[in-house]
Amino acid sequence: MQTPQFTACLRYVSEGMIASEPRLTALDQVIGDGDHGIGIKRGFTALHTLLSSAEFAPADIGECLLQSGTRLMTSMGGASGAIFGTLFRAGGKALAGREQFDAATLAEWLEIGMTAIHQRGGAEPGDKTMVDALAAAALQAKADAALPLPMALAHCAHAAMAGAEGTSKMIARFGRAKNLGERAIGHCDPGAVSMAFILQFMSEFANQA
Repeated sequence: MQTPQFTACLRYVSEGMIASEPRLTALDQVIGDGDHGIGIKRGFTALHTLLSSAEFAPADIGECLLQSGTRLMTSMGGASGAIFGTLFRAGGKALAGREQFDAATLAEWLEIGMTAIHQRGGAEPGDKTMVDALAAAALQAKADAALPLPMALAHCAHAAMAGAEGTSKMIARFGRAKNLGERAIGHCDPGAVSMAFILQFMSEFANQA
């Protein structure tokens, strides 16, 4: 994808995330504060507004990610805003000047984003957070770095959802779910599902006929 197409891809992702609010809210009502879906909708609505603006014309992939991350961070609020904002902003800084988003770039972005999120909050795979979906996706993307982007994204989205579903077997070590102990078992982490959705919508966009 060239930069304009990548911008359109993130706009498609935003629309999908906004529509996912009821499912994410329902998940968070079980093990969290119940506001994750509302925060996601607020953040991605603000991002959609940015990406749809006639004035928004990023010079490259890095600038598009950086500005998107800043918009998510300032509008979503709470831990989710910090985490998802970091994912986009860290990638934006690392991919400055990059004019094409391919499978290798996808792998680079996810790896960089995962490192930045770990540095920010300390979460690791197995902690029942969005990192469980992100780590699975990053590992898959690294293996698929030489594939065509639509195929790599499809594999990546599948791995991320498997990672998110795997959180249902975990005891949380972060957030309100941490206080539930074993009662959180049987329920997926909403942030992990959100991460999987982002990649699912990217895959849908890339694989459109």
